[in-house]
Amino acid sequence: MTASDPLHPDEPHGGGVGQRLNWLRAGVLGANDGIVSVASLVVGVAGATTDNAALLIAGLAGLVGGAISMALGEYVSVSSQRDSERALIHKEREELRTMPEEELDELTQLYRQRGLTEQTARQVAVELTEHDALAAHLEVELGIDPDDLVNPWHAAISSAVAFTIGALLPLVAILLPPPSVRVPVTFVAVLIALAATGFIGAKIGGAPPLRASLRLVVGGALALAATWLIGTLLGTTGIV
Repeated sequence: MTASDPLHPDEPHGGGVGQRLNWLRAGVLGANDGIVSVASLVVGVAGATTDNAALLIAGLAGLVGGAISMALGEYVSVSSQRDSERALIHKEREELRTMPEEELDELTQLYRQRGLTEQTARQVAVELTEHDALAAHLEVELGIDPDDLVNPWHAAISSAVAFTIGALLPLVAILLPPPSVRVPVTFVAVLIALAATGFIGAKIGGAPPLRASLRLVVGGALALAATWLIGTLLGTTGIV
């Protein structure tokens, strides 16, 4: 089957699947972090003061710092993963060059472990080796597609943009309403957004969406409540 297979249009086939999933994963993670971290920050400040300037400065500082941190973290993490994949590819290429017979036997045994008979496994190994020995070994032995390595720039940019988009929601929600209702409005907006991102993330990963959304909503509610309580206590005691 190919990526344009009309019989199974909803199934991912062909190259680029790993990179697309990595991009989506980083995006959903970045959005969640942006929502929770900036919401917790501005709600905490709102518990201590009603000054819009203080809320805006705190929210923007959290947005910019968080976006840069997310991008840097994703870039470093995915770069390390790609370096490891490249090292494994180089090692496998050298093994195929220096001991091709041993590698053919290894490939045969890998297919035997998947349930093929000795004769069939040998035939498959021989034919795949003749077609593209490196690709065959990388796929079966290491689960790597040399044409679909993860891209650290995709992950970094996706995380930074998603974090920024997620962070804008609580920032707008805390600044626009009147002071008397800004915290409840922010709570509701943030929890709805977390439920939505949890649902989307679960759908991408094939997990139960209700459970994923519930985890995020409960965790987000606890974070908001904790920071609001701290801000309220500090504001009441006159520390801030």
